[in-house]
Amino acid sequence: MSVTVHIVDDDSSFRRSTGRLLQACGYAVALHESGEELLAQLPKDAGSSCILLDIRIPGLSGPELQGRLNEMGSHLPIIFLTGHGDISTTVQVIKAGAEDLLTKPVAKEELLAAIERGIARGRARQEANEKLDKLRRLLSGLTPRERQVFERVSEGRAGVGCRRLS
Repeated sequence: MSVTVHIVDDDSSFRRSTGRLLQACGYAVALHESGEELLAQLPKDAGSSCILLDIRIPGLSGPELQGRLNEMGSHLPIIFLTGHGDISTTVQVIKAGAEDLLTKPVAKEELLAAIERGIARGRARQEANEKLDKLRRLLSGLTPRERQVFERVSEGRAGVGCRRLS
């Protein structure tokens, strides 16, 4: 399965050079100069994707875009890149679910390691969500009596209040 890295940065030379580096490392790359552009072009099912996002970009800032993606229910891993890092912004974006915040210029190895961690966590989250959805579907198909028994078993009260069916 191909991994797409969405690079959102207003610096065109940074976007292009980082894109070339990631393509040479085997990633599919999508370049976006603004948060609005990413939102307009992001597929509904982004699958195995990751977002490299600058903190300071015109229009929606990186943290604002992160907030919008969270509101939309996106679980795409976000790795922030910035040349102007500060503690309060770092705390804000990490608390909001960012995988990492790297300072520009970033070493190739550090960037690739952050992307791989983000992709691995994103896949684990996606698998957990799929399992939870499957369990919810199974639970919704139970009859009222089956649901009652299930609830008692899950509470550890399997034999309490149950009548023998003979």
